[in-house]
Amino acid sequence: MSVMQAKTFPELSALELSDRLIPETSIVDTTQWTESRSLDRLVDFIIKGISLLPCPTHVMNGQTFIPPSVIPRLHKRLSQRSKAPGAPTLLFIAGAALRVADVTRVLKDKRLRGDKGGDAAKLFAKHFKLEEHVSYLRRSKIGSAAGTPGRVGKLLCETGALAVSQLTHIILDISFRDAKNRNLLDIPETREEVFKIVLGAPKVLEGIKEGKIQVALF
Repeated sequence: MSVMQAKTFPELSALELSDRLIPETSIVDTTQWTESRSLDRLVDFIIKGISLLPCPTHVMNGQTFIPPSVIPRLHKRLSQRSKAPGAPTLLFIAGAALRVADVTRVLKDKRLRGDKGGDAAKLFAKHFKLEEHVSYLRRSKIGSAAGTPGRVGKLLCETGALAVSQLTHIILDISFRDAKNRNLLDIPETREEVFKIVLGAPKVLEGIKEGKIQVALF
């Protein structure tokens, strides 16, 4: 991931880039998941590939600790009642509107939401004005949201309607490839949006560095 970040910020010095890098301790190790990373396996990936992994540890002032914000695990949090409008536990970032729509249908699965979990938001620019999403998020308690990096980034950085107070995980959809065989981070435009206005959104980057938000690659 650091290589992709370097491509996004070629004008930065090594020191400046280090301030923007995603710490390795904030990237979920999903190597234990050996099954397919196709959409029909996403529910199981979230339940078994992320939620059942050991909690990440962090070191601060010479002491090792487990960030309280990643406990309970992702699956359990998704099945709990949402606490505040527009504040998802999970963000799933995909490169195209159609893919986002497909992912959103999966995130609505009862195996993830249970009986109490919040709704799954669908966030992309095609067919939806920014103001519509702002209005929806300000009145809706959501457990998860799938979106394109451009729309999610605007909601994070320009409107404040998408909150990070409950956010514990961001999944990047890098297994899906478009007609030109490119994934989310291969396309310069979406790569820049991912690193500049999603992962690079001030409150998101702060949460990642503090160990409150984990990044997973699907």
